[in-house]
Amino acid sequence: MDLNTVVKTPGRLELAGAPEGFDALVLADVARAAKGVTAFVARDGVRAGAFADALSFFAPDLPVLTFPAWDCLPYDRMGPTPGVSAQRMAALVRLARRREADGRLLVITTVGALVQRVPPRSAVQDAAYAAAAGQDVETAALERYFAVNGYSRASTVSERGEYAIRGGVIDAFPPGAEEPVRLDLFGDTLESIRAFDPASQRSTRQLKRVDLLPVSEVLMDADAISRFRTGYVRLFGPSADDPLYATVSEGGRRQGMEHWAPLFYPRMDTVFDYLGADALIALDHQVEGARDERLAQVRDYHDARRQALKDRTGQYRPLPPEQLYLSAGEWDAALGSRRVRQLSPFQREGTDVVDVGAKLGRQFAAERAQDAAHLFEAVVEHAKALGRAGKRVIFASYSEGSADRLGHMLGDHGLKKTALVTSWAEALGKDRQQRLRAVLPLDAGFETADVAVISETDILGDRLARPRKRKRATNFIAEAGSLSAGDLVVHIENGIGRYEGLKTLDVAGAPHDCLELQYAGDSKLYLPVENIDLLTRYGSESEGVQLDRLGGAAWQGRKARAKQRLREMAEGLIAIAAARLTRKTDAVEPPGGAFDEFSARFPYEETDDQLNAIHDVLEDLGAGRPMDRLICGDVGFGKTEVALRAAFVVAMSGKQVAVVCPTTLLARQHFRTFSERFAGWPVKVRQLSRLVPAKDAAATREALKAGEVEIVVGTHALLGKQVAFKDLGLVVVDEEQHFGVKAKERLKELRADVHMLTLTATPIPRTLQMSLSGIREMSIIATPPVDRLAVRTYVLPFDGVTLREALLREKYRGGQAYVVAPRIADLPELERFLREQVPEVKVVTGHGQMAATQLEDVMSAFYDGAYDVLLSTTIVESGLDVPSANTIVIHRADMFGLAQLYQLRGRVGRSKARAYAYMVTPAERQLTAGAEKRLKVLQSLDSLGAGFQLASHDLDIRGGGNLLGDEQSGHIKEIGVELYQQMLEDAVNELKAGGGEPVRDDRAWSPQINAGVAVLIPEDYVPDLDVRLALYRRLGEAEKPEDREALAAELIDRFGPLPAEADALLRVVAIKGLCRQACVSKIDVGPKGAVVRFLNNDFPNPPALIGLLQRRAAEWKMRPDQSILVKGEWTAGPGRLAAAERIVGELAKLAKAA
Repeated sequence: MDLNTVVKTPGRLELAGAPEGFDALVLADVARAAKGVTAFVARDGVRAGAFADALSFFAPDLPVLTFPAWDCLPYDRMGPTPGVSAQRMAALVRLARRREADGRLLVITTVGALVQRVPPRSAVQDAAYAAAAGQDVETAALERYFAVNGYSRASTVSERGEYAIRGGVIDAFPPGAEEPVRLDLFGDTLESIRAFDPASQRSTRQLKRVDLLPVSEVLMDADAISRFRTGYVRLFGPSADDPLYATVSEGGRRQGMEHWAPLFYPRMDTVFDYLGADALIALDHQVEGARDERLAQVRDYHDARRQALKDRTGQYRPLPPEQLYLSAGEWDAALGSRRVRQLSPFQREGTDVVDVGAKLGRQFAAERAQDAAHLFEAVVEHAKALGRAGKRVIFASYSEGSADRLGHMLGDHGLKKTALVTSWAEALGKDRQQRLRAVLPLDAGFETADVAVISETDILGDRLARPRKRKRATNFIAEAGSLSAGDLVVHIENGIGRYEGLKTLDVAGAPHDCLELQYAGDSKLYLPVENIDLLTRYGSESEGVQLDRLGGAAWQGRKARAKQRLREMAEGLIAIAAARLTRKTDAVEPPGGAFDEFSARFPYEETDDQLNAIHDVLEDLGAGRPMDRLICGDVGFGKTEVALRAAFVVAMSGKQVAVVCPTTLLARQHFRTFSERFAGWPVKVRQLSRLVPAKDAAATREALKAGEVEIVVGTHALLGKQVAFKDLGLVVVDEEQHFGVKAKERLKELRADVHMLTLTATPIPRTLQMSLSGIREMSIIATPPVDRLAVRTYVLPFDGVTLREALLREKYRGGQAYVVAPRIADLPELERFLREQVPEVKVVTGHGQMAATQLEDVMSAFYDGAYDVLLSTTIVESGLDVPSANTIVIHRADMFGLAQLYQLRGRVGRSKARAYAYMVTPAERQLTAGAEKRLKVLQSLDSLGAGFQLASHDLDIRGGGNLLGDEQSGHIKEIGVELYQQMLEDAVNELKAGGGEPVRDDRAWSPQINAGVAVLIPEDYVPDLDVRLALYRRLGEAEKPEDREALAAELIDRFGPLPAEADALLRVVAIKGLCRQACVSKIDVGPKGAVVRFLNNDFPNPPALIGLLQRRAAEWKMRPDQSILVKGEWTAGPGRLAAAERIVGELAKLAKAA
C-alpha cells in the first residue's frame, strides 16, 4: 500500500481488501501519515466500538476521540442519556479548541452522529469552566454554570453530570473525567481540589486544577430561553398547555428537550464543521446504505408524530427534519469537498482503487458442526499450514481468560507454546515462526501476504464479550433503599410498628435525633438514632399487618415461638449435614482436554462468581462423598452453565444425570439448552414431561433403566416410582422452592446417596450464607452477565405514540415484547389499546387465574415465537427466559415494589440486542413520593450494577422462597424478614458452637447513653434526609474503632469538618461498644456524677467489681437497686462523654478479664 497516495490524493479513493479488524491497522498507518485530523465513520455504534477495540491493539499510542450518536430514537420523548451527551460535548469542546499545532488525531464516529446537527462552535468554545487551587471562586457563579450546562443536583454525586453543594464543599462529576472532583472553599478561595471515588465517596488524590465541561447539548442561559420561546411560538403558535414550553419558559429542563435544540441557538453546525476542511474522512463498508436508512427512519418518526398531533392522540410537536438532521444532498456536498477513503473488504480493480492486500480468513463452521475434536485438529492443521507458507499466525480472543483457554486447547491438540502478546508492535518483535495469542475482539479473522489472524469466533462461532464493569460499593443501595416515612419496622423488644420520620427531641437539655415509631392504639416510641440497630425492616408486604401494642405480650410470644421453630429447623439441617458427611461415593474427575473443549462452547466469558461456583462443584464431585450444593443467582446470571458442566463431568464418567424442573416449560427450555451443548459428544439427552408423546416417554424410561440414556430432563414426574435409573450419579434441581411437599421428600431421600445440585434465583443475604456454610454448601453468583444491567430504562407518563414505536421497533428487528400490568382488571383495557393502536402485532394474554395447562400453552406459544407481544400480569417475573424478548412495557409501574420492577426488567436484555424497559405511569395523576423514588432508583441502577444487593435487600417481595423448610413463609410474616434472617443465623451459630448454653443475644438490646449532649448529624451538615438516615444506620453498626474511624474520615471527606454534635454521636457509638462488653444497659451522666445500670443486674466478673468498689470507695458506690453511682464534677458536655467513656472502659476491662 502506497501511504503517500492514500493520504495525499484529493477527492475519493476506495481502499479495497480491508476486512473489518484489518481496517483499523490500515487507518492507524493513514492517521500517522496524515498528521492532522482523520475521521472514521462507522455504520453503527457496535461497529464503532469494535473498531476502537481493534485500534487499541494495533496503535495504542495514537490519540483517539470518540463521538457517539444519541442513544435514543429520532423524535423520542426521552433525550440521550447523560453519559452519551457528556461524551459528545467533551468531544465537541476538544475539536472546537483544536489548533493546527496539536498534531494528529483519529476521530471515531458513526453515521447516526454525522447526520445530526450539533450546537454551534461559538457556543461550545465558551462552555467550559476551569479553576485552580488558590483562585477565587464564586459559589453562585458556579451554581449558575451547573444550571446552564445541564448538570443535575443530587444528594450524593455518583454519576457523570451530577453536582452537590454543601456549604463550602462542592462535589461535581465532569463528563470527561474518570472520577468526580471535590472543591473545598474557604470563604471564596478555592483551598483544595480532590478527586474522589464515587463508590466510597472517599478522596483518592489531590488535583491542581479542575476543568468542567457541559453535560447537555442544550445550553440554557436567558438568551437561549428567549430564542426558544420565540421560535416555538413561530413554528407551532401559542401553546399555553404545552408542558415543554411551560417548563423551559420557567428556566427548567425537561426530559427529551434536546429534540428541540435548534430553537435554543441562532444556528446549528454540523460535525463536518468541527472536523475542518482538511480532515481525511474514512467511510466504513455499507455507510451509504446506513445513512439512507437513518434518514428514512427520521422521516417515518416525524410523520408519525405529525399524524398523532393531527389525530389529537398526542401533544408532541416535532421540528421539521431539516432543522435537526442533514439531508442526503448536504451529506454528499460535505464529503465532495474533502479527501474521502471508502473502506471495502472485497478486492476490486480500477483507477480510483488502492488494494491494501488483505482478505477474510477461514471459517471453521463445517468442522464445528461435527464435533470438538475435529474442530481443534482442523484449526491446528490450518495454523501449521499458514506457518509453512511463511505467515505470522495470531489467535485473537475476546478476553485474557478466553485467550488462556484457547491456548490450553490448542496445546492439547498439538500446538504447544503459543505466546500472549498485548500489542501489534510486540507481535512484530517476536520470531515469525512463533504462534501468538492476543486479546483482540474480532468477529472474523483476516489474512495478508505475511500475517494471518484467526479469531475465536472463526473457531467457536458467535460469542458475546462481557464489558468490564467497575464494582460499586453497597452503601449506595443502603442509601437508595433506606427507610421512608410509613414503612413498617420491627423493634426487637416491642414488635411491629410504623416508622413516621426523624424528630429532634430535647433530651436532658440537649437536642437529640430520634426515630418516631407508631404502635397500636396511637402509642408512640421515640428511638435514639444511636440505637437504630434495634430496628429491622419488616418487608414490603405490609397489607393487613397488625401493629403491635407497646409493652404487649403478643409480640414476645410470637418471637419465642419463631425462635423455637427456627432452632428445630436448624437442628434438622445439621442432622442432614452430619449424615451426608459419613456417606461415601466414587470421586468423579473432569476428563482432561475434553472438559476444556466443552467449556469453550459457552458463548460468554464467565464471571468470577461463576468460575468460583464451577470450581466448587468440581471440587465437591471429586471429594468422594455426596455433593449437596446450592447455586444462588438472579435469573439469567449463568446458573445453568454450572449445571451443564457438572452434568458433563458426571455423564462422561459413565453415570446418569437427571435434571428436574418445576414446569414443563422450563423443562423444555433446559432440554433445548442441554441438547445444543451436548451435540457432537457421545452423550444422549432425552426429555420426560407431559409434552412428550406417550410412546417416546415409554422408550425413554426403558432406555434409562438399561443405561442407554445419560441425561434426562423433565418435571417432577422424573422422581416418580415408575422411573428407574441404571446408575444415577447426579440430580440437578431447578428452582426447588416451587416443588410440592411430596417431590421435596423424594429429593431428601436422594440427597444422602447421589450428588445433588440445586439452582435457585432466590437471593440469600451473604451473612446467612456464611452461617449456613458447612450445613448446605452454597455458591452465590452475584455478578450480572453480559451487559445485563444496560437495559435502557425509561419512566414516562402513558403515551400511545411512544409505546406503539417501542412495540413496532421490537417487531421489526425480529424480537418480542412483554406488556405487564399489576392487576388482571387492567388487561382488557390494555388489550383494546393494543388492538386499536398497534394492530400490526400479534398479542396473546396470560395470567395466574388461567388453568395451569392453558397458561403453559400460552407461554409455550410465545416462547416459540408464535406471538409478538405477551400481555400478562406479573407471572412473567419468575422463570422464563425468552432471549428474543427485548422490550418490556410495565403498565402502572408506580404500583410495583422495587425488587419486583427489577425482576421484571431482568426478563429482557438476555441477548446481544439492546433491551428497553418502559415504566409507564398514569398521565393525569401525580405519583406518590415513594413510587417516584423507587422508579428513580431503578432508572439509576442501569449504571450501579447492584442488582443482587437490591434483590436481596428486597428479598421479602419474593417471599424468601422455601430455602430451608416449608414453614418458612409463615414465620417471616410473623416477625418480618430481616429479623427472621438474623434469628435463623443465631440459631445455626448457637448449634454449631456446641448447642449447650444459649449464646447471649447481643441483638436483643442496645445500651442507652444519656449525657445531656447534642447527639445528631445536623441538618445543615447533611441536608438530605435519606443520606442522613443511612449514615445513622451505618453508625449504629460501627462499634469497632476501625469502622468508626473510617466513617469519621468519610464524613469529613464528603461533608467538611465534623460539627461538635456529629463528633459527640461518634463518641456515643464508641461508648455503646464498651457498654456491650461490660453488659451495661444504661448510663446517665449529669453535672454531679454518673449512674450505671447493668443488663438484668448481672455483671460477668462480680469479684473484680467488688474489688473496684472497695479500692475507689470515695467515688464509686453500689446502690440498693444494684446500680452503681460514680461521683464527679462534669459540667460541660464533652467532659461528661469523656467520663462515661472512662467509667465504662474500666468496667469493660474487668468484664474481659472474667
